[in-house]
Amino acid sequence: MHYRKIGLSGLEVSEIGFGCGGNAGLMVRGTFDEQRAIVERALELGINYFDNAPDYGNGAAEENLGAVLKAIGARPLINSKVEVRVTDLDDIAGHVVRSTEASLRRLGIECLDILQIHNGPRAGPTALEGLGYKTLSIDDFLRPNGALDGLQRILRDGKARHIGFICRGNDASEVNALLNTGLFSMINVSYTLLNPTAGMRCPPGLLVDRDGGDVIGAAAQRGCGAAIFSALAGGFLTDESVSGSQRHPLARGVDPNSAATFDARHKAAQLRFLAQESGLTLAQAAYRFVLSHPGVTTVLGGFSARNQLEELCRVSGAAPLDAGTFGRLDAVWRGNFDVAA
Repeated sequence: MHYRKIGLSGLEVSEIGFGCGGNAGLMVRGTFDEQRAIVERALELGINYFDNAPDYGNGAAEENLGAVLKAIGARPLINSKVEVRVTDLDDIAGHVVRSTEASLRRLGIECLDILQIHNGPRAGPTALEGLGYKTLSIDDFLRPNGALDGLQRILRDGKARHIGFICRGNDASEVNALLNTGLFSMINVSYTLLNPTAGMRCPPGLLVDRDGGDVIGAAAQRGCGAAIFSALAGGFLTDESVSGSQRHPLARGVDPNSAATFDARHKAAQLRFLAQESGLTLAQAAYRFVLSHPGVTTVLGGFSARNQLEELCRVSGAAPLDAGTFGRLDAVWRGNFDVAA
């Protein structure tokens, strides 16, 4: 396992991190024995960074990780988050404190290494969508008694060492406004072979649902690290997905007949050359692409099984993609994966 520094924080984390979210399902729906075995193997392979959140199983992932780490006597670097919802808007800072204290109790620790706001910053008034914490107005981040105020209280009280936030796309201006405070050490952002715009300008011809705005580069320029989530595009950038195989029983399912599933599998199939020419699996090629970006600190793997963990950890330390491969990849993007507009 290779390690990278989180910006100017002084922390070094494994290139492959351990994501505890619900997509892979292990830390939410797995048994204690399954969780313990895979966490122990992750630590053996050199993973030292675990990413969690209260929303993952309504606190279950934090409780389960805390129980496993206590049982095996391990204390890796741990990140968790705060979700701001409509009911919290009158006292955002207080909610940040209360939520963090609850996370610490579930995890069984006294201090988080990184605490992030799970909402992505947005312009205009707050509109809490989807799961309830997708976005939060930039004003609600920065105003008195806002999210940043709460994060600073947590830092002052020694309940977290560093702070960060999530980027959701179409938010580059707001992300830069937060980065310009100089207070943040880690952003979480999606950066994938299907949508690489968090790490570069959108290639001409490529159609994406949300433009990432090259925020990884912006963060790096300000001494802030970047943890990449959903590097496999929700599990579609795998050989198994391209072939139409069933997902692992713990993983979140998808509708195999939906237009979105068909589109994602078609696009992923156009990228198989990245794996075939290097002797990698498609998932490994996807991770190698992400780690080729110098602004990336760690890729948060969602692991349902030990073989997935071991497969992806083997990518750490691999050489970056060469110029010729990037050229072929750029041609696929400019052709919009051979998908009609």
